[in-house]
Amino acid sequence: MVDPADGFVPPVSLADFAALARAVLPPDVWDFVDGGSGAETALAANRAALDRVAVLPRMLAGVDDPSTEATLPGGRAALPVAVAPMAYQRLLHPDGEPALAAAARAAGVPYVASTLASTPIEEIAATGATVWFQLYWLRDRALVADLLDRASAAGCAAVMVTVDVPVLGRRLRDARNGFALPPHVTAANLPGGRDDLAHQGTPGVSAVAVHTGAVFAPALSWADLDWLRARTPVPLLVKGILDARDAARAADAGVDAVVVSNHGGRQLDAAPASASVLPEVVEAVDERCAVLLDSGVRGGVDVLRALALGADGVLLGRPLLWALAAGGRAGAEAALALLAAELRDALILSGCPDPASARRLRTRIGG
Repeated sequence: MVDPADGFVPPVSLADFAALARAVLPPDVWDFVDGGSGAETALAANRAALDRVAVLPRMLAGVDDPSTEATLPGGRAALPVAVAPMAYQRLLHPDGEPALAAAARAAGVPYVASTLASTPIEEIAATGATVWFQLYWLRDRALVADLLDRASAAGCAAVMVTVDVPVLGRRLRDARNGFALPPHVTAANLPGGRDDLAHQGTPGVSAVAVHTGAVFAPALSWADLDWLRARTPVPLLVKGILDARDAARAADAGVDAVVVSNHGGRQLDAAPASASVLPEVVEAVDERCAVLLDSGVRGGVDVLRALALGADGVLLGRPLLWALAAGGRAGAEAALALLAAELRDALILSGCPDPASARRLRTRIGG
């Protein structure tokens, strides 16, 4: 738990961190984190879909002290949760990625380090957290290989390849703001100068989109995934799956987990809510690999909903960035402690002694 001596007084809900973050962030940074693509239809759909999931609790189960531990790719975790990969965390707080990774370590959950982290992977791993490396597929295959080698040398416990960003979604808030990275925030895992375009602000243009368009490879294929599987000795996760046919093919390719995700509503604005397709994906992989849910998770009840829909766990994103902005490491620790308390209460109220048993709950869509 967070020591009150740190000076940070945590709110009582993960959603409350949003207002705290908005109060301290520059408006363009808030929009960069909070916004989605296009009309933000997919962004809104994520929350709406989770809100429509009703869970049928079991009564007389005799549960008063549930375990929140779960098995995730690579081992056990204190919660069925991993910190989602999120770029440029020094935008939110000077301590950036190491602060959030240290909070993840304290909470006993994996931290997923982004290719576009503003701190090198080696420094993130030095926090002692269980670190997974998130890979964006780059035009320079030699640089991809170098990033994988660095992640391995740093002791990363898993690799998560993101497959839903052939190009960056049209994020209109960033374009309207002419958003560009400030000088002190860099893509620290890329060689010097590879992120220059991200710092060149132009009215009506997202500099981050220009940069990713220059360095990301738009034609990622199943053959590339086969290459990555053969080269990756640690668990391999594929993030950005929505169609059950793709999930089945990924399982056939030998991945250890698929992450059902519409990128937090930041890519294809016509994409479905992640939660709405989760059961189809779970059925398609048929226990050949793990299934995680990403996009829209805002608290312990949402974790329970995901488990009841068949997921093995979730990725938690924006609420942890809000908490980082509001209170640095102390804020992130408070958010993860609150999530653990919320999940524990949800397990008791649903009659589940642990997350595995929550996967046997029944659900109703629409209340």
